[in-house]
Amino acid sequence: MLLLLWLFAISVAAQKSARIIRVHRIIRDWPVSSKQNVLPVAGILSGALVWGLIWYPYRVLQETGVSGPLATLITYALAMLCCAFLLPRAWRELRLHSQVRADWWAVGLVLSAGWANLGYVLAMLHGEVMRVLLLFYLAPLWTIVFSYWLLGERLNLYGYLVMTLSLSGAVVMLWVPQHGLPLPQNISEWIGLSAGMSFALSNVVSRRAAHLTVEAKSCSILLGTALLTLPFLLWRGGISVQLSAMDAQFWLLLGLLGIALCATSFAVQYGVTHLLSNRAMLLFLFELVIAAISSYFLANEAMQLRDWLGALLIVSASLLSGKLHVEAQTESEHSAP
Repeated sequence: MLLLLWLFAISVAAQKSARIIRVHRIIRDWPVSSKQNVLPVAGILSGALVWGLIWYPYRVLQETGVSGPLATLITYALAMLCCAFLLPRAWRELRLHSQVRADWWAVGLVLSAGWANLGYVLAMLHGEVMRVLLLFYLAPLWTIVFSYWLLGERLNLYGYLVMTLSLSGAVVMLWVPQHGLPLPQNISEWIGLSAGMSFALSNVVSRRAAHLTVEAKSCSILLGTALLTLPFLLWRGGISVQLSAMDAQFWLLLGLLGIALCATSFAVQYGVTHLLSNRAMLLFLFELVIAAISSYFLANEAMQLRDWLGALLIVSASLLSGKLHVEAQTESEHSAP
């Protein structure tokens, strides 16, 4: 009898010990707010806020005679000057890397981030804000592909769900029976889709280029946007006519946009450098909320039921993309000795 009581007491103690261990693990793994966690998150959210609103000043400038490409070139050139003044060592670092060896990761960041920014502006100028932005935010789908290709991140159950939901959301939003295949309906939507792919690639490349500082990455993005905008602007022509018609108010607005872009570029690069790609993409969804509100009040755009259903699926995919890191971290803890 004493032996049975002793065994029973041992089993009860073991169960309580296991519960305590589980509670300790939950408390340990709970996402506690800290300086290391808050600053990257704040950087991503500030970038989402700026990019959810920045389409409107570009539209205002275009309606008053300053084309989107010219406004993009000027604002990013001013942002580069601001960055060169505030972060001079970033340019020295890029120059040093280029002299030592061809840094293809920096080149990839310049080109991918450059088209993401230029494509975003061009698509927002001529397309419906939310439809373009939702196509842009198919980026979690492309993030999975690029993360597997460049970072070796494995595709798990959540990855397949993200891909399925993203594609389903795109099909629901784009499918019009009389138009056949569910594809973007105009050039703005195609540009928005390609800019989202480039945006996902730039985030993954930014994490892969761990040898570059946040300052160098920020300057690379500004440089890439200006470099890609210049030939497009020269091809369209009419630069001198537009410049001659600009007064002090235009330059003031462009200057403020340049400062905002410089600060946003640094903040976003700090965030994506210190957060996993899929978690950063999750935080960028805040831009959808800002854009939905601003497009409704500033552009009188309202989404149809089909657009809302597609948006629900795409946002769900982005929310699930945050689970990719959780499951990967759990698997690594289980496999650890």
